[in-house]
Amino acid sequence: GDSVITVQLTEEDKVEDDVVFYLVFTGSTVQHCTSTRKINPGSLETISPGHDCCETVKVALCASREGHPVLIVAEESFQFVQDEAYDAAQFLATCAGNQQALNFTRFLDRSRPPAADVDFLDEKVALAFRHLKLPAEWNVLGADQSLTENVPRETLMHFAVRLGLLRLTWFLLQQPGGRGALSIHNNEGATPVSLALERGYQKLHQLLTEEEAREPDSWSTLSHTVHSGDYSVKHHRGLDVYMLTAEA
Repeated sequence: GDSVITVQLTEEDKVEDDVVFYLVFTGSTVQHCTSTRKINPGSLETISPGHDCCETVKVALCASREGHPVLIVAEESFQFVQDEAYDAAQFLATCAGNQQALNFTRFLDRSRPPAADVDFLDEKVALAFRHLKLPAEWNVLGADQSLTENVPRETLMHFAVRLGLLRLTWFLLQQPGGRGALSIHNNEGATPVSLALERGYQKLHQLLTEEEAREPDSWSTLSHTVHSGDYSVKHHRGLDVYMLTAEA
């Protein structure tokens, strides 16, 4: 999701300014409807929706004009593919609480990627996490909630903070167990908060310690999402397009 899609219109589809085009993506369990922005008389632009699974969906280009029925201009297939970010998000979600797996992730720290790569990784993995269908009982600390906070262990929050993943940290903070993870020490005696301080991640430390801390800029300025039951509406401010997602 969140990639720019360009639609090229044929000569016969280039119509008057009062016609509104939108795309409808129909998957096996979720349907998305996105508005479009006209770049010129023959081209439209929109944002691809974040889908709940990797599959080929049907996408219809629809035209709407006041006082007239909605017209389906064209239909095509569109494939949501599984990429490295999706694999990483699935791996991390599955490994919450798995000490062997979480300790294994620490090898990334020894071959720390450049800042630009970290930023890219952060954006992509956090976005993939947002689109995963996490079980209702999913918790940042894993399935075994009988463990007390006094038991030293590695957590997903340690992983995110150690690599300086600002957006993923924000996402985890909003999930069950996210705040509780902040006071858990690992085997070296470090909490996620002390790790952020030790590594000089000032923005990350503020995110973890300030009650009024807000969502990292890149998302809050790019888009805004409102959820209501089985529906969500997202406004992408950059292109000024809207996306309605509904569970079928």
